[in-house]
Amino acid sequence: MIEQDKICSCFGHKQVDITDKLRANVAEAIDSAINEGVRTFLFGGLSDFDDLVYDIVSEKKKAQPDLNIKRVFCFPLDHDLHKPPHWYEKKEYEALDCPAKSFEYWYTSLYYRNCAMIDMSDVVLFYAEQRENSGACKALAYAHKKHKSIVNFAE
Repeated sequence: MIEQDKICSCFGHKQVDITDKLRANVAEAIDSAINEGVRTFLFGGLSDFDDLVYDIVSEKKKAQPDLNIKRVFCFPLDHDLHKPPHWYEKKEYEALDCPAKSFEYWYTSLYYRNCAMIDMSDVVLFYAEQRENSGACKALAYAHKKHKSIVNFAE
């Protein structure tokens, strides 16, 4: 039986103070995830934390091409959208995906996209401080509810 590659997603606040310590801790967690079989990393692309994880994963991919690491940009579904959203930053992703359920409002589409990403993930990396009405905090609560393997660098 061939074991399927594992998936990791990441979520964080729009603005995060990226310190050397945070970078080192995230790099260590990514190394650990890769050692546990993670080969696909999902990104929403709306936060400084996403950018940090993307940069570190990209460094790992370049340093170890034999690992076949895949970076996937996940955008929220928009009823009138047949292409990535305007805030999509053209980076070197191996794939684009729209893992979302039906919704009524754009913000709701982000929440559903986040839930779909968490549902697909074996490991979820967060930078989520306790903030009222925070999308990152809502995603963290959902990941706990789904009993996912979670690392929160804000704790």
